[in-house]
Amino acid sequence: MNELDWLFAQQRFGMHPGLERVRALLARLDSPQRGFQTVLVGGTNGKGSTAASLAAMLTASGTRTGLFTSPHLTRFSERFVVGGQECPAPQIEEALGQVRPHAEAVGATFFEIVTALGALLFAEAGVEVAVMEVGLGGRLDATNALEPVLSVITTVALDHTEILGETLEAIAAEKAGILRPGRPAVTGVPPALWPQLEGQGAALWALGREVQVEARSQGWAGWTLRVELPGAALDLQTPLLGEHGAANAALAAAAAWRLGVGEAAIRAGAAGVVWPGRLEVVPWRGGRVLLDGAHNPAGAQALAAALRSLGAAPLPLVFGASSGKDVAGVASALREVAAEVILTRARLSPRALSPQELAPHFTGLPVRFAGSPAEALALLPPGGSAAVCGSLYLIGEVRPLLLGLPGEAPEERERWQ
Repeated sequence: MNELDWLFAQQRFGMHPGLERVRALLARLDSPQRGFQTVLVGGTNGKGSTAASLAAMLTASGTRTGLFTSPHLTRFSERFVVGGQECPAPQIEEALGQVRPHAEAVGATFFEIVTALGALLFAEAGVEVAVMEVGLGGRLDATNALEPVLSVITTVALDHTEILGETLEAIAAEKAGILRPGRPAVTGVPPALWPQLEGQGAALWALGREVQVEARSQGWAGWTLRVELPGAALDLQTPLLGEHGAANAALAAAAAWRLGVGEAAIRAGAAGVVWPGRLEVVPWRGGRVLLDGAHNPAGAQALAAALRSLGAAPLPLVFGASSGKDVAGVASALREVAAEVILTRARLSPRALSPQELAPHFTGLPVRFAGSPAEALALLPPGGSAAVCGSLYLIGEVRPLLLGLPGEAPEERERWQ
């Protein structure tokens, strides 16, 4: 069993929130996180695109930047990016070989191991700033073992309620755990939740208060927007789609500004960000397919709003989802933008629901079943627009089929983290 096979085997032990194990693991690795500054980016939705935008802005400024995200779509190496380039697979294997004995000694979980691996890779690569996407929640997430110089909380919605709490206030309190007293923070949560964050004592900028965004125009190529900050007014273009795409670009710009990044680098990073599988448009068979990993009701509502604003609805949807998700809530949000629904399942996700299990959520709509993502794509009519959504694992299997790039096949490992 090679190092990556060993790592993925750790998924069977599940998640166990807490910082003791990851702190012990980092200490045994001589605390690689002390070699760079850390920015933590949390939130229910939008944290990945915000983190990617911020990393692009920092990179454009000449800062050697690491970007840590999860989950990956097709390759494990996507989780570890330095200067816009994925860390090479042999380098990851070598670093994981260093981490493994210490991880086994402390009983670290899959995501704790991956977080420590990211810190080690970034330290070895000479990273100056690491932008770390929080995995789940915040207070007890493994990434919170790193001390942030700045924190971002994008949004708060009902997701993972069995772990984080049943109310928005409870979830906001968990996510607020990544904030630090006296240190800068940026958020896109609504005003009603600001007190939950301000109680941490961070120097908080909030969207709609210190951060104002005016979305001027949107097309399939993205947004043109103006972001007003204390001391700056920035005219930006971003390929991120949807109203939440504009908001995420604004949050990233605010975070970059607070880190001392100049206007030119913020503009360049906003325009150049690449964030696959999240409202990503891929040309296909004379038309286009929009890929989006939205897997909770709030994300599905944002996807539906984006499709309406682009004039693309109603359109065919390819849909798959995992057990443990609010499939009813997601389906309800998508019903009005669906001309028909093609139900399928991700091959490599053990938690993927079958098309037959999903069908009752789409009663009243034209529904077809597909045994695989490839079969689902074959059922789409050519020349028009369609969307694939419901699961990042499904997106990870569909995307390489659309792009047809050699070597882009998903890694053949079952995964659910």
